[in-house]
Amino acid sequence: MMVTTEPGEPSLRKQCELLSLNRSTLYYKPKGESQENLTLMRLLDEQYTRTPFYGVIKMTHYLRTMGYHINEKRVRRLLRKMGLHAVYPAPKLSQRHPEHSVYPYLLRDVKVEQCNQVWSTDITYIRLSSGFVYLMAVIDWHSRYVLNWALSTTLDADFCIEAVGEILHPGCCHIFNTDQGAQFTTPRFTQPLLDNDISISMDGRGRALDNIFVERLWRTVKYELIYLQEYDTVKEVYMGLKEYFQFYNNERIHQSLAYATPAEVYQAGSSRR
Repeated sequence: MMVTTEPGEPSLRKQCELLSLNRSTLYYKPKGESQENLTLMRLLDEQYTRTPFYGVIKMTHYLRTMGYHINEKRVRRLLRKMGLHAVYPAPKLSQRHPEHSVYPYLLRDVKVEQCNQVWSTDITYIRLSSGFVYLMAVIDWHSRYVLNWALSTTLDADFCIEAVGEILHPGCCHIFNTDQGAQFTTPRFTQPLLDNDISISMDGRGRALDNIFVERLWRTVKYELIYLQEYDTVKEVYMGLKEYFQFYNNERIHQSLAYATPAEVYQAGSSRR
């Protein structure tokens, strides 16, 4: 794909620096899945957002009721491609790296009453008109404030490590919660947390609700932005998400925050530390 700039625009290198995008991501041309599979992935993503407890069998039945002649093996492959797993415990659906350490879940019955007490992160599938990318975000549990986010065309750990590294410093938070995916169990991700005296917490297998605030964020982003738009390129979806997260943090009021915005709660809480 040829990417060019208009007269007077910054160079592509400068644009990538301003957008915090890797140049390979900017040049990414969606490929690899048939149009039918991309349509099925859209339907699976939307149904999963509504019913995250649906497993392969129920997802297959759902697609069949939509008129698609599809078997469970194909549905399982597409769900894995998207990084989606039912919230109930299901063996062998989400495999961590066998050489990576897994940490216990530290947040059961814990009251999160202040900013920077708990941060957490996760990855979700974001559709394009003829392809898809992956979105990760780091959120402060108490304020719902999105601290940082990143896009990637693959599920490699690098974009997660870089996004967290940009906001990591001693004392930034007490507990950092993730799932047991290979992106988060690699020592390249966990060691910087330990080096900054941060306790690591990991969701139980198949328990997406252990990271409930990020799951709610994904629902909000998809219903309020992604499902309402048609993005063709990584740059377009990046700019759409950038504008949305500015709105989400600074303008979107939350009933659970007494109708304040995440930025108001986070800035007030951080200033008291």
